[in-house]
Amino acid sequence: MELQGINLNITGRDEHVPEIERFIGTVKERARAVVNTLPFETLPHRLIVKIVYNAMFWLNCFPHKNSINPMLSPRTIVTGLKIDYAKHCRLQFGAYVQVHEQHNNSMMTRTSGAIALRPTGNTQGSYYFLSLRSGKRIVWNNWMVLPMPAEVIATIHQFAIACKKYKGIVFTDKDGKTINEDAAMGPGDNADEDGIAEDTTHE
Repeated sequence: MELQGINLNITGRDEHVPEIERFIGTVKERARAVVNTLPFETLPHRLIVKIVYNAMFWLNCFPHKNSINPMLSPRTIVTGLKIDYAKHCRLQFGAYVQVHEQHNNSMMTRTSGAIALRPTGNTQGSYYFLSLRSGKRIVWNNWMVLPMPAEVIATIHQFAIACKKYKGIVFTDKDGKTINEDAAMGPGDNADEDGIAEDTTHE
């Protein structure tokens, strides 16, 4: 790695890395912002994980000031793909839609309810959705956005009850231990610059 000009600097236990902690703090702030735009009081595991994925997806879609190329986003550098507003910015996270499923000439329903998660990033403009029928993630190209009915909110709450969730979001480490944000603060840090090297969330 040294021949390539890369210096791997390993930190000790409980040693603070301001750049990493600031970035984790940014992801957590984005996740909190999304949660507070949703009409749900409790969220199932899968939806919370997708909130974090959504935050990371969009952070990687824009160039970073200290990147190896200030004109290209991390996503473009790695995949060669660029974001198209007309294709990838059609839905807000948490929007209620009816996705158009495959059908025949029978009288069965041709759509099903789903919650918008994020764009897949492919060139067709597909989106990830949380199916209200199965509770699983699905990928679809065709949908119709509708107002959020009370029945959909109740369904999400039922998914959360099945996960034994409670109100609010708690950030934990990889072992499921709650992160004490005050203890994770370094000298000179402020209350929003907490975090550790590896982070998962649950409600």
